[in-house]
Amino acid sequence: MAMTVHVDVVSAEEQIFSGLAEFVVLPGEAGELGIMPGHMPLMTRIKAGAVRLKLPLQEEEELVFVAGGILEVQPGLVTVLADTAIRGGDLDEAKALEAKKLAEEALQNHSSKLDYAQAQAELAEAIAQLAAINKLRKRGH
Repeated sequence: MAMTVHVDVVSAEEQIFSGLAEFVVLPGEAGELGIMPGHMPLMTRIKAGAVRLKLPLQEEEELVFVAGGILEVQPGLVTVLADTAIRGGDLDEAKALEAKKLAEEALQNHSSKLDYAQAQAELAEAIAQLAAINKLRKRGH
């Protein structure tokens, strides 16, 4: 059996995933991060995007969408503290497309720098959700 590490993915609302994984891939602030068993301790911010979990005895990776947060890696434990987290199968393409449309409209009609920054963040989150949905669709889910 392959080496594993315990992974917890949690949001403010609920625990999304808790279990063993062979590796975890997620969108770090400076690029994609890959975490395998034995990874050195690390704490960093993560961006909106898909967290991919390779589970033992399962060919397909589990996908969890996160809208940003913090990654903590300790010996034997990976914790993803997400601002928002949604299981891949629970993503709603229509809602993500609507959020993208509204964010794009807000960018066109911004009245202050704060509104513009908020619209940019919402647009990035919607685009990341749509990318996660496309990954799932390519896998046949």
